[in-house]
Amino acid sequence: MQRTALTPYARLPRAHCNRHVLTSTVDVFGAAHWLLADRAPEPGGVRPFDALVVSVHPYGHVELTELNTVRARWPHLDRLPEGGFIVAAPRARRHEAADQVQVFDEFGRETTSFSVGDALEHMLVDEAGHLWVGHFDENPEGIKRWSATGRRTWTSDGARIPGLFDCYALNVSGTVAWACPYTDFPLVEIRPDRPDRPVKVWTNTIRGANAVAVHGKQVAFYGGYGEEQDRLAHGELTETSVEPTEVGLLTLPDGTPPGRRRVVGRGSRIYVQAEPFTTWDVFDLNG
Repeated sequence: MQRTALTPYARLPRAHCNRHVLTSTVDVFGAAHWLLADRAPEPGGVRPFDALVVSVHPYGHVELTELNTVRARWPHLDRLPEGGFIVAAPRARRHEAADQVQVFDEFGRETTSFSVGDALEHMLVDEAGHLWVGHFDENPEGIKRWSATGRRTWTSDGARIPGLFDCYALNVSGTVAWACPYTDFPLVEIRPDRPDRPVKVWTNTIRGANAVAVHGKQVAFYGGYGEEQDRLAHGELTETSVEPTEVGLLTLPDGTPPGRRRVVGRGSRIYVQAEPFTTWDVFDLNG
């Protein structure tokens, strides 16, 4: 089986490697961000704490942003186009719901908070500053787009996406989102600014991927069930379906399996971060 090695992309500066990595992501403009705390979260409730975002831009420039009174124990993170940050908790329950999503300005000050719904699987910000969210199966609310002030600007309700029960894979690039949801695993393109046809769906036989990349008519799915967790499956888009073309394995740059990892899909790219979560590597469908 063909093996494809990831390419090194970004590294957490050595000066910050002694702090605990709460989460990390790559934004829509290609900058990598790490949310760091002094220590790992303790069991039980989380008291508000200060955290540091270390940002490594595509050409190596490093930027530091202190965030005040972060409340999420297992947070999602992304950057807003004007320089602020979004931090979101995956769970939103009862009195905690209003504090689920925190919006910070470029100086690290919280400006607002709101809820986008429980069981948050993905949260990705697009070039216009919209938040795209997908949920896992404990709250099958589908896929939604929100403003950074908490206004819902698009919803998959009534979009006729087959089997949308758990948003396994979400890719946001520019102002377009791509998804591959459980249970039917169609490939879905979402363009809310295209009013005549905001959603296009292709049937797909590749099951269980947790990341997707798209370039023109080419598509790649990463991940799967059981022994297929490192699978890299390629396909080609026809008018109505994804036609599989080849299947291989995606490895770290040194040829070893990634193991436990985070993944982020952005256009033609899939970013992979393996433990200890201090580096990002990249696969680019566009070469």
